[in-house]
Amino acid sequence: MSLPPEKAPELKQIIHNHLMKINIHDKIREVLAETVRDDTSSTHNQPLSEKDFLHALQRRGIIDSVMNDLHFAQVTSWLLTDEEIQSPPKPATHYIDKDEIQLRKTNIDPCRRYLYLQVLGGKAFLEHLQEPEPFPGQVCSTFTLYMHFRNQRFRSKPVPCACEPDIKEGFLLEVHKDEIGEGSRMADGTTMLSICDPVHLVLIKTDTSSETTLVSSHLLDWRTVLSSTSGKTCIAVELMGVGSECKVPAGIMTVSLELYPPLTETISPDIITTQQSLERQRAAEKDRLFLVYAKQWWREFLEIRPTHQSKMVKIFAQDENGVNRPVCSYVRMLRAGRLLEGPRQAARFVSLLAQEKAPVVGSGVGKHEQWCTLLAFLCRGKGDCEDHATLLCSLLLGFGLDAYVCVGTKAKGAPHTWVLTRGTDGSVTFWESLTAHRYLHQAIDPDAPPLVQQPKPSHPYRTVGCVFNHQSFLANCQPSDAVELCIFDFQNQSQWKAMSEEALKSVCSPGSSTSLPPVPPLTAPSLDPAAASNQLELEMRYLISEHRKDLDLATVWDDHLSYLLSSALSAYELERCTGVSCGNEEFQDAVRRAVPDGHTFKGFPIHFLHRNGRRAFATSLRSPFCDEIICCRGDHVRLAVRVRVFFYPENTCAVWVMFACKYRSVL
Repeated sequence: MSLPPEKAPELKQIIHNHLMKINIHDKIREVLAETVRDDTSSTHNQPLSEKDFLHALQRRGIIDSVMNDLHFAQVTSWLLTDEEIQSPPKPATHYIDKDEIQLRKTNIDPCRRYLYLQVLGGKAFLEHLQEPEPFPGQVCSTFTLYMHFRNQRFRSKPVPCACEPDIKEGFLLEVHKDEIGEGSRMADGTTMLSICDPVHLVLIKTDTSSETTLVSSHLLDWRTVLSSTSGKTCIAVELMGVGSECKVPAGIMTVSLELYPPLTETISPDIITTQQSLERQRAAEKDRLFLVYAKQWWREFLEIRPTHQSKMVKIFAQDENGVNRPVCSYVRMLRAGRLLEGPRQAARFVSLLAQEKAPVVGSGVGKHEQWCTLLAFLCRGKGDCEDHATLLCSLLLGFGLDAYVCVGTKAKGAPHTWVLTRGTDGSVTFWESLTAHRYLHQAIDPDAPPLVQQPKPSHPYRTVGCVFNHQSFLANCQPSDAVELCIFDFQNQSQWKAMSEEALKSVCSPGSSTSLPPVPPLTAPSLDPAAASNQLELEMRYLISEHRKDLDLATVWDDHLSYLLSSALSAYELERCTGVSCGNEEFQDAVRRAVPDGHTFKGFPIHFLHRNGRRAFATSLRSPFCDEIICCRGDHVRLAVRVRVFFYPENTCAVWVMFACKYRSVL
């Protein structure tokens, strides 16, 4: 491999920028002046040569210092093969942290512009003011900082929670162009000024029991660095709380921003401020016009029937930062690449994200509603039914289905959201995002004669007020909003009142507003399922043995029987994904062969969404069937336990545990 001729000027420019950065000229002048003074004071009259100057620079360590700082090992991508020259690399799509301990070296492409974002620590996290310093090895609550910028995702190492958390990390963000064919060219100052995508920062607190809490969600405008003559700036980012505390600061993060390579011509701070102001004014005007339209649309909807006032028609929803956004902006067409195989596996993945209502200080009547941005929901790993439904709808749209989020109620009138898909044959299927269950909708005809048998609803939904996706919003204007009576023919204007798609596009389409956070890509699981399964199984064996020891019972393990349980656990997970049960006959036959005549076999499977062994064991013991197996007494008792961990995107996991025993039956 050799350096292509067209790459030589770029390489020279990078070396020149680096020499300017370390102020090499002043160092050389200082050494030259010192050398000339020494020569003047010496007795010999020979003129100084270039060799003498080079020797003086080498003696002072200037040359070695420059060579060490250049890091030629990290820029091997400059030396490209002919094939690589003909096919320039594409912009990075996302980042997967496969190793939580070792830092990964990155090849720097001199054709690209990079933003080096360095977190220099936090301060004023007053909620942790009284928190004592943890001892070495002590389990404590931690902060983890997550980041998303233009399809690139990063996360910091967890650090102990403190008033001044020691988060010190560096992230190399690629700033690429959006135009087709322009992705491999270096972005100039004007292009970067027009990139209004913020850096989305999400701070998560994880307590000692692995429960996560969303501390802050912040959109950082990084373009202030474009005005820095050195290409570097340092700012204090005030992180605000979330939900009911969105007006209260959670803490301050010190952030350094640096462009690499730096701009040859910087942009005036006034120009940057003007650009930001114009973007805000444009977004505010779009929001104002949409609000005017939404009010007019709502008046027209109420004029159809007075009872429409009580229907669940939700046009706006507050995110974690207290910003009111149209509900359509929470849905995007989201493709999972090769991380998910199909719509049903997508539903399984979404159902593995735990459900938790937005926390609120104090008690009161009614539900405190908070819809989360997608990054905050994924990083936290849990959310309410609205977060699950919008994510599932986004994934189903990515798989090419005609999907909508339904807003309505379920049993006892509790507000709820779920997902609806319409087939080309007119069939309607409901998807429960919290459980991945699917229900085929069959409408009841209220005008049918009494003797005609009507379909019985299998779903838990009671009423539906509106449906929406990333392009449409439709309110139910049928005489009854009962789901079992509804006809989901969205083209029928007498049954569904639609909002203007152009009006929705003006405020909900990607890039339409600077206040809309960009949608992050899903990340692949970084954990090894076999290693996680083995570790949790060993922990379960230890807990069972200790529990039986407390009951003065011996524990003898049957490894062969434990192995046979694997096929059953795999079948359970496959059934959750596809809805199809398979492999049960083979499992039953294998167990019959492993259990001798005159012996009894008992098994108890249980499912978890976490990998905390002690929590899982304590939960299992609450079941009388499991307790009967673990505390089994009898003749020739043999115990077995098998654990299977199935990982999905974002390191969400489905954990299956089966406890089993066999013993000789004594009458």
